[in-house]
Amino acid sequence: MQLPDYVEPFVDTEPERWRVTVAVLVTIALAVLAQWEPRVLGYAAALTIGALAAWLWRSRSNGGTLTTPPRLPVFLRFDNRRVVVVGAGAMAAAKIPALLAAGARIEVVAPSISPAIRAYGVEIVEREFAPSDLDGAWFVTAAATPDVNRAVREAAESRGVFVNAVDDPANATAYLGGTITRGGVTVAFSTAGRAPALAGLLREGFDALLPADIDRWAERAHELSVQQRREAVPITARRPQLLAALNQLYESRERQEVRR
Repeated sequence: MQLPDYVEPFVDTEPERWRVTVAVLVTIALAVLAQWEPRVLGYAAALTIGALAAWLWRSRSNGGTLTTPPRLPVFLRFDNRRVVVVGAGAMAAAKIPALLAAGARIEVVAPSISPAIRAYGVEIVEREFAPSDLDGAWFVTAAATPDVNRAVREAAESRGVFVNAVDDPANATAYLGGTITRGGVTVAFSTAGRAPALAGLLREGFDALLPADIDRWAERAHELSVQQRREAVPITARRPQLLAALNQLYESRERQEVRR
């Protein structure tokens, strides 16, 4: 059995980091267990749990703290609102598809625009960033140098606009996590900008765990939610009813497979 390459960065052989190495060994043990008995845990879950434990222990062994200022997870709907992207390199280009998918009307500001940016057909302002670029903006993505990102944050704060500074948490007031979107269901993972690779690892692990027919889950949950509101079902009774309804989906599928 060969573990994915993204587990290797969690291995640290320095004596004072022995806990991290132990965590990776636990990861390997769980992965082996999952190969023998997939129902117990699952390979992806084993890697995710082991790597998360490694990160937690690494933070504590460095004398750091996991305490961060409070965050409010939120999903934004832009509805053709103006979003400014400062910077036009690979990192900026990587953020544009998700912004467009959320309905943003994007304006890119940078002294030099890459072909990848131009290919999206967004509005382009080919010059250095100026604070006035954020007048009327609803959201900002800063993907430039730390100095430019800092200027973007200062201009945004004076205008009450949130900034996602790519790979620059010190200049960010909004953090975009790793996301899984399937069948109308979106799951997001964030480390508040402190460990983007960990968020990506968690996303990969949980993506493998989500059921392939999650769209059926979402559709049945929506139907039941409408029915429960119409019938004034108490809040405390709604989740048990949903669990029973989802179980029925699988019972029905199993009966159909038996008939075949």
